[in-house]
Order: sequence, then structure tokens, then C-alpha cells
Amino acid sequence: MASLLYRLGRFSFRRRKRVVAVWLLLLVVLGGAAATLMGPSSDKFTMPGTESQRALDSLQEQFPQASGTTGTIVIAAPEGGKLDPAAVAPVVRDAAAVPGVVGAVDPFQAGAVSEDGRYALVQVQFEKSADEVTDAQRAAYEKAGADEEGLRVEHGGEVLSAEVEVGSTEAIGVLIAAGVLVVTFGSMVAAGMTLLNALVGVAAGMAGLFALSSVVELTSTAPILALMLGLAVGIDYSLFITSRHRQYLTEGMDAEEAAGRAVGTAGSAVVFAGATVVIALAGLTVVNIPFLSVMGLAAAGTVAVAVLVALTLLPALLGFAGLRVLPRKQRESATGTSISSESGADTGAGVSTSKDGATSEPREGFGFRWGRTVTRFRVPVLLVGILGLGVLALPAADMRLALPDAGTAAAGSATREAYDLTSEGFGPGFNGRLIAVVSSDDAAATAVAAKEATERIQGTKDVLAVTPPQLNKQGTTALLTVIPKAGPTDEATEAVVQAVRDRVADIGDFPGAAGADVALSGTTAVGIDVSEKVADAMLVYLLLVVGLSILLLMLVFRSFLVPLKAALGFLLTIGATFGITVAIFQQGHFADLLGVDTPGPLVSFLPILLIGILFGLAMDYEVFLVSRMREDFVHGAEAQQATVSGMGHNARVVTAAALIMTAVFGGFIFMPDPIIKSMGFALAIGVLVDAFIVRMALVPAVMSLLGRAAWWLPRFVDRLLPNLDIEGESLQRKLVPEQRAADESESEDAVRV
Repeated sequence: MASLLYRLGRFSFRRRKRVVAVWLLLLVVLGGAAATLMGPSSDKFTMPGTESQRALDSLQEQFPQASGTTGTIVIAAPEGGKLDPAAVAPVVRDAAAVPGVVGAVDPFQAGAVSEDGRYALVQVQFEKSADEVTDAQRAAYEKAGADEEGLRVEHGGEVLSAEVEVGSTEAIGVLIAAGVLVVTFGSMVAAGMTLLNALVGVAAGMAGLFALSSVVELTSTAPILALMLGLAVGIDYSLFITSRHRQYLTEGMDAEEAAGRAVGTAGSAVVFAGATVVIALAGLTVVNIPFLSVMGLAAAGTVAVAVLVALTLLPALLGFAGLRVLPRKQRESATGTSISSESGADTGAGVSTSKDGATSEPREGFGFRWGRTVTRFRVPVLLVGILGLGVLALPAADMRLALPDAGTAAAGSATREAYDLTSEGFGPGFNGRLIAVVSSDDAAATAVAAKEATERIQGTKDVLAVTPPQLNKQGTTALLTVIPKAGPTDEATEAVVQAVRDRVADIGDFPGAAGADVALSGTTAVGIDVSEKVADAMLVYLLLVVGLSILLLMLVFRSFLVPLKAALGFLLTIGATFGITVAIFQQGHFADLLGVDTPGPLVSFLPILLIGILFGLAMDYEVFLVSRMREDFVHGAEAQQATVSGMGHNARVVTAAALIMTAVFGGFIFMPDPIIKSMGFALAIGVLVDAFIVRMALVPAVMSLLGRAAWWLPRFVDRLLPNLDIEGESLQRKLVPEQRAADESESEDAVRV
């Protein structure tokens, strides 16, 4: 692996103009494809095999006029007043006239008026699903009745589930990342080149993703997740390779050789770090949840592009940059050969020298001092770290999952205003209405079953009301609207859904209703089913991803204990991340600081996404830190010395990488959408916990305790596993004789002279 990447790095360096031209051409092609082929995103959360999905499919087939999306217009009279039917009628007419609406129900005819007569609900039925409703139709719906004087009119419902758009707030994270790069490198050129490389990878990945959106249904959050990860890993992977390239330059290597060595060694770590992220994200497909599969594959594709860009475009850019990737003082003191005239830049580099010409020893950095401190006090570090993370994980025991509703939407938004006004006038249950679909092959059986189901549901605890059945033209399918007392994400509503399903499960055995079936659906029921299925799949997914990654890390490190230690450390990371996220977003502690005005259950798919993404990123840091320990150990260092050396050489760059990832993810915390806000926060805090507590404190402490045993692997296993040579051992054996021969040739030439 290392030898192959070494040749790739040197090739890209020598043919830098061609490599850059190829990437620019690819960007143009992908950009054009995205502009012409991009399809709309979707907010549908389908869940094959669940009762709620079965009900929706039945409606689509048997009752298409009731299968489209819905809207709810909330009307309120001034305080102390009552609504007049004549004043409400124009709102109903305006709503019915909206293009794509098949009907709007007068609240006075439907009985959708509050007891005090001050509030009313106008139910609006659209012909198409929310994804098929146009922006013009939504705009017309939001204007319906808006000009009625003396009334407060708010528009809500499924039809206004707006797409998540990328705004300017995430640019804050990119700016912080740029600042970290400048401080880390001490060179504007190195920082700008690293950031440019990452942006090219993100642009290529996102363009390819949007080009595929015409044939693959993307959720509105899938591109956001891909953007998050593409930026974060793109910057980090370029950072690692550039840092190793700079190290080789300061050791006196020719620039081309330094680029080749950097790609061969650090680039090998990038490949396997990226592979763990891709495995974790692609593994989301095994849980058989369509929108999660799309999100995982979209992000995995962007990460794969980021790896490819780091291995090819970056060494080409290093060729153009020359010695300018080094700080000015290092450039002035560097000596060596010059780069080819193609770039026009001097690339010689060497060790630093003092004013009298003597070679100076490099000043020991903080990473070495930190490594020695941790290994010296390894037992206290382990105790404090493990106990501290355990305490942070305690709130996770109370974690609840649900799909977001309008009650968690940004304060002041149209959907939030309609939600709050509905709760004020009718109670929170009117925002979480359920739909019971009664169906059979016989109209008479359907009528009997619908009547019996109405009575059973009405007698269920915490059910407020059940509307009379609505029948399709054939009379074979009936629709019942169930109003629970509690809100959509309340625990009591979950209990209502389960109780209703239990009470109507045997409706087909009721006399006269033979063969009838009742399925409960609606946005609330779908959210509950999604949450349950995700929770059931979480353990299986965790075992699969962790198991595959442990095998991959065994290939990388030729060790049994190092991958096991890495996986156990991740469990500490994910526990603490869940705990902190639950404490803020669900329990409401310090919620105001993050702009969370309404704490509630976590988004149902957030935990499983966090497991996949954070595991991949955690293994990134594990690979970059421990691969250097392994590299030094393989090249003859003692186990303890190798641990300190690995920390010393990579602590600075891993710190920068973690801060960059935190900044990129943290930039999404400022977005108003609750899904993106919670996702950005959880990823940012997870990276901080894993990088600074687990990988840079607990890992060296454990490695110090294990000593040489950390690198133990049974001989028969060692023989079975292919040697991937991530440390560049074969490359070292190949290049050292070549370098020695070159040095001897130079000596002979000097003697002749």
C-alpha cells in the first residue's frame, strides 16, 4: 500500500498541471450535470414493513383523494371575542381556491370550533404529496385568509414542511478552520492550499450527489450531512498529509521525494481512516430504512471523494507551492535541491542551522511533554477519564426518540405559530392527530368495522375524540381521525398509539366485519414507528460496524488489543455524547445558549447516525495517532518510547484536526432547523470528547500500560492477515539502500573533484 501511494504521490507531483487540469475538468462536468439533472429533495420518512406505512400505502391505492398532503389554517378571534361564520367563510373559500387543493372544510360544519367559540380549524386537503406541491402553491396557501381584518390567521400542516437550506452560518466554521490552519502551519500558503483542496473535494462530491438526485430520492438533510463530513474530513486528511510533507522538507528531502513519502505514509493512514468512515456510513443500509440508507451513502461518497482528492490533487498543489508551505523562517534556513523549473519555486529544504552554521536540534514540542506526562500518570488519567465520561453519559439513560414536529420548529416560523395557536385553542393533541384506515374487500364489512373501531378507539384512555368515518367511492376504505389528548411527541401519545393498535387488532373477527383490517398511521404514528425501528436496529448496526472496523484495524496495526482498545474507547465517546446531547436538547439544561427554545425528544435517527459518523471519525484519530506509534515501533523504538513519539509527532496535528472538525460541525449549530442543530452539536461535542479525552489521554495511557503486549498478535492470525504496510516499512527498506547509493555516488564525485 505505502509503495503504491508513494508512486502515486510522486506522479501527481511531477504531472501537477495535468492532475489539476483533470480535477478542474471533472468539476465542470459534475457541476453541469448537477445544474441540469438535479431533482427535488424529499422530507418523506417511509418505513417499509411498519403498520403506519401499510396504512399510507392502502390510502394511496384505495383512497387517493385523501392520500395527499394536508394543511391546517388556525383562526382566532380577538381576546374575549367569538368567531362569526360569515367572517370565517372567506378564509375557507380562499383555501379551497388554492391550486392543487381538492377541498377545504368549513370548521362550523365540521365542528372544528373551540368551546369558547374563539378558535377554529380549517382542514385543507391537497391532491399531491408534500414533495409534489410547488412553491407557488405553498405561497398561495399561506396567503389564504391572511388579509382578513380583525382575525388572527396562521397557516400550518404537513404541506409547510420546508426544505432545509444551507445558509451562511456554517461559513463561520470554515473561517475558524482557516484560522486554525494558519496557526498550525504558520504559513498562509499551506493553510490556503489545504482549505482549497478540501473545498474542491466537497464541490466535486456535492455536485455528483446533486447530479444523482434525479434518479435517487434525497432527503433534505442528506446533502447537509454530506457537506458536514466532506468539509471536515477533507480538511483533516489534507492537513495530515501536508504536515508530514513539511516534516520531510525540514529533514532535508527533495520536495518531490517529500511529497511521495508523505502520501506513502500519512496517505496510507488517510486511506484506512477514510475506509472506516465509509464502512460506518455505508453500513446504514443494513438497517433497511430508506432515508437513512440514502443519507449514509451520500455522505460516504463525499468522504471517498475527499480521500481521492487528498491523495492526488494535494501532492500536485504541493508541487506548485514549493517551499512556501513552510513558515518564512524555515524557508530562509532550509537548504537542498531546487524544484524543477515547471513550478518556478525553490523547494530545497533542510534541517535548521544556527548562525555559526552548526546544526540545531529541534525544540521538543508540547506533544512530547504531554505524552510523557500521560504515560507517567497513566493510572490516574485512566480513572479520571473513565469515571468522568461515565458521569457525562448518565442522562443518556432517559433518552427518548421521535421525529420532529412543528412544536420544535424555529420560534416565529409559520408552522410554529400555527402549532402554538392550535395548542392554545384546542389542546396539544390537535397537533398530533392520528389516522385509522379501515379497509376490506366488502363495503358492508368496512362499514361495520369502521363503526366498531370508532367505539373501541373512543373508549381508549387519553383519546379526546374520533371523527365520523369518511368512505371512498367504493365504500371499501374508511378514514377515521383520532385526536389524542397529548402532543405529538409526548410519551402519553406513544401509549395511545400502542393501546389503539391493541384494541383494534382483532377487528376482523367481529361479527359482520370479517376480513376487515385497521391500520393506524399519520405523521405522529409514522414518527413512533420510525423511532422504534431505529432503536431496534441500533445494537445490530453497532455490532456490525464495530466488528468490521476491528477487523480492518487488525489489518492496519497487526494487533489484537489495539483495535479492541479503540472500540472500547469509542463506547465511552458515544455514551458521553448521548448524555450531553440529551441533557441539553431533551432535558433543557443550558438550552437557551444554543437557541433551543423548546426541548424535546431527540430526532429518531440521530443516535444511529452519530454511531456511524463518530465511529468513523474516532478511528481517524486512532489511526493517525497509533499508526505513528506503530511506525516507530516497527522501525526499532521501544514500546514506551514509540508511544511518546507518536504523541509528540502527531498531537499538534490531531489537535488542529479536532478543532477544525469541531468548528465545521459547530457552524451548523446556528441553523434554525432542529435536526441540523442537534446533529451539528452532537458531532462537535463527540469530536471534542473523542479527540481530547479518549484518543489523546486514555489511548496513550492504555498503550503505556500494555507496553509490547499492545502489538501482540497470534502467529497463525498474523500469517492469515495480508500485510498492508501502513507504516511504510517496505518503502523504508526500498528507499534506504537507494539513498545510501546516492550518497556514496555524491561522495565519489566529491573525491574526484
